[in-house]
Amino acid sequence: MAGMTSRAESRKRRQARVRRKVVGTPERPRLCVFRSAKHIYAQIIEDTKGAALVSASTRCKDVTEALGYTGNVEAAKAVGAEIARRALAKDIKEVVFDRNGFIYHGRVKALADAAREAGLVF
Repeated sequence: MAGMTSRAESRKRRQARVRRKVVGTPERPRLCVFRSAKHIYAQIIEDTKGAALVSASTRCKDVTEALGYTGNVEAAKAVGAEIARRALAKDIKEVVFDRNGFIYHGRVKALADAAREAGLVF
């Protein structure tokens, strides 16, 4: 049917709209979040080099040792705290947040709040 788009196409459109405004610089790299059904991933990316500086996810063993299930808000909070800890260890204090087309709600919001509490500034 004409005019119908899939969820993935809608997210890609939102992602492009966000990325027009959000760019990672050497002073303020971009904190990009990807959410799947089972896991959540976070990367701090410098767009001028096209390189990921720091990453953390629920697939990392040191993040999810005590969690059990990895697709919930508690796991997202653990990833947010871990990405902030790793970023501060590399002397990255300020970032811009890229929600990557996902709604700022639930696990994405929990990750962002945990990263803020752990010391990152967005």
